[in-house]
Amino acid sequence: MDATGKEPESVKDVLGELDELAATHDNVCIGDVLDDFGGRSFGPLIMLPALLELSPVGGIPGVPTFLALIIALTAAQLLFGKDHVWMPQFIQQRSVSGKNLHKAVGKLRGVGDFLDRHSEGRLENLTQGPAIKLVAVAILLLCATVPPLEFLPFASSIPMLAIAILGLALLVRDGGLVLGSLIFTGFATAIGLWVYLTPDGATPFGS
Repeated sequence: MDATGKEPESVKDVLGELDELAATHDNVCIGDVLDDFGGRSFGPLIMLPALLELSPVGGIPGVPTFLALIIALTAAQLLFGKDHVWMPQFIQQRSVSGKNLHKAVGKLRGVGDFLDRHSEGRLENLTQGPAIKLVAVAILLLCATVPPLEFLPFASSIPMLAIAILGLALLVRDGGLVLGSLIFTGFATAIGLWVYLTPDGATPFGS
């Protein structure tokens, strides 16, 4: 949420807010991001960690799983109808340098522009009321696939892209994006189950 109290309405807005934090803080912690976007901004707080996983930051071992944990906590609160996003202190205190965050935001500008160009208010009923719970369950399923997919190069980006699109759908109230993301959800969940259930060394992409 910016200084005027207006909530972000696009990926560009979200990245702009994040870049402003990077420019004004030597180190940006998750608590700073939570305060900046406001406790009611479920969409941005679901989308943002997923977008960060798509940047070079997501290549650091363990980071995709940690980001998935943040998203899962947010989605669980959305599922149970909470009004505000809450994070435990040990998560809020995790930080990244402003310089590295600025670089990550720069890498995401192209992805953000693409997502913004393909989003608009369609089928709004799929982004409100009971449908919100379906979206939250889909996000939780996607988060569950991330840890095993970390063992495959860049594979965790598949569910994270779907999560980013679902977060954007909530932000701009676009049910069309919800439907598209559910297809990704099925694909990513199938890959995650394959990794869990197949013998060591086997991958869904062949040996």
